[in-house]
Amino acid sequence: MLCELHITNLALIEKLSLVFAGGLSVLTGETGAGKSIILQAIHLLSGGKGSSTWVRSGTDSTTIEALFEVGDDHSQVLGKLQEQGFDADGTIVIKRVLSQNGRSRFYINGSPATAKITGELAENLFSVASQHDHQQLLAARYHLDFIDAVGGLWQHRLDFSRQFDAWQQIKNEYDDLRRKEMEKEQRKDFLSFQVREIMDARLIPEEDDRLVMEKQRLKSADDLNRLGRKSYSLLYDAIDPLAQMRKNLVQMAELDASVAPLSEEVAGLTYQLEEKLAGLRGYLDTITNNPQALETVMARLDVLQQLKRKYGPALADVISYGSKAASELEELEALDVRLEKLEKELKKLEDELLSAAGKLSGARRKTARELEGTIRNELLSLCLDRALFEIKFSEGEPMLSSLGRTGADRPAFMFSANPGETVKPIAQIASGGELSRLLLALKCLLARKDQVETVIFDEVDTGISGKAAESVARKIKELATHHQVICITHLAQIASCANDHYRVSKYVSNDRTHTDIVLLDETQKVLELAGMLDGDSVTQQTLAYVTELINRNQ
Repeated sequence: MLCELHITNLALIEKLSLVFAGGLSVLTGETGAGKSIILQAIHLLSGGKGSSTWVRSGTDSTTIEALFEVGDDHSQVLGKLQEQGFDADGTIVIKRVLSQNGRSRFYINGSPATAKITGELAENLFSVASQHDHQQLLAARYHLDFIDAVGGLWQHRLDFSRQFDAWQQIKNEYDDLRRKEMEKEQRKDFLSFQVREIMDARLIPEEDDRLVMEKQRLKSADDLNRLGRKSYSLLYDAIDPLAQMRKNLVQMAELDASVAPLSEEVAGLTYQLEEKLAGLRGYLDTITNNPQALETVMARLDVLQQLKRKYGPALADVISYGSKAASELEELEALDVRLEKLEKELKKLEDELLSAAGKLSGARRKTARELEGTIRNELLSLCLDRALFEIKFSEGEPMLSSLGRTGADRPAFMFSANPGETVKPIAQIASGGELSRLLLALKCLLARKDQVETVIFDEVDTGISGKAAESVARKIKELATHHQVICITHLAQIASCANDHYRVSKYVSNDRTHTDIVLLDETQKVLELAGMLDGDSVTQQTLAYVTELINRNQ
């Protein structure tokens, strides 16, 4: 049960604290006084998207805080909070701070929380029925949600969704393989040509770099031979003087031992020069002017260059592409086996999916039949005693082509408020007042099914008056006997049933507009109801009628 609601700097509200009791609490006030701000606060607490424009101008942030008392029947909610690391006993405090920059922070019992966790918690604590729900009621896609909620079929629906996703994944894989199967022969020919072309080339890593160097050497054979022979001649001519110098130093070392290190070093250098001379001689022997060898190297480079243009900028990329193409070719060879296996798996999943869809559809149709009778009884108590309400399903067994993640069913709510008129989709015939009462009937039914203790109605009295308004008041009062109900209303008939009556008003102070909410005593309640009926023209007869109305409905 919602016990306390504290709001700071939200739109026209500077600071506000409300304490709610059980039963029925109503909020009334002139249009534009700020009643919708309370719904904004509830929306923000439930993890809804906020806007920085909601933060009161001149302030840094909006703070909304609500305290709920949770009974033993909500032990699962408390247990889940404890599993998520939150302190949870018999009370839950949800807090949200919305900053001017649009950022939000959530807290549960003083600990930081995410919007997702807060939203899931709010769904188990309170339910809001607003004018927006009228539009949902007109949209056929929401009718299935009502049926699943009333029938307790959400878990079955989630299980089916997971089953559908698994089937869809296998089907997509199967369809992809079928497309490959249709293109297999053409693809195999193409891959075979590529693999053969690359394999026939007998590529060696970094071969192209080595061949570029060989090409340059063959093209420069004449220059290399000329320069090499000239260098050989110069070095050869220098060997004899150096050999004589080596002999001289050896003799000097025999006469003076201190010359020995120098003699040995010079001897080593001369021996090295003799080795280099032999190496240069060997290199010159390898240099030949061989146009045929040059042509062979250039032809090989052309082959490598063509392959690189086709399969990759570098020779390593060509080799890698060939390996991948060979692997894909092997996969294509094994495609038939994989396709046959997937086909059997897909058939099994399809049979299971159709069976699950049939069971879910059967449960929904059973719920719908029960719901039709229950809603007719509810409408009877809401002064729609001649109304007809039916839920229409498509005929026939579920088919794969009609399946979606929610199953095969696309139910539609059919309605007729007037005797002699056939039922039609509610979007085509229902008036505003009829929609309000139908929505109230559905919400009351859902409230009995849910574990949600707090139900909030935002002007569900749209389009009704007179006898219909009294019937709606009785229905809301009846709901308040086993739920906490908070109702924003413009109807005196509904307000007269309240255990607690709050007046929402707007005033200006220091050139700033403020919204204020006060709990009315018995005298103030009579005056407020009289004003709702007659505006500024309240008479003694009005006051007497209001007093009688309150006594009757209390």
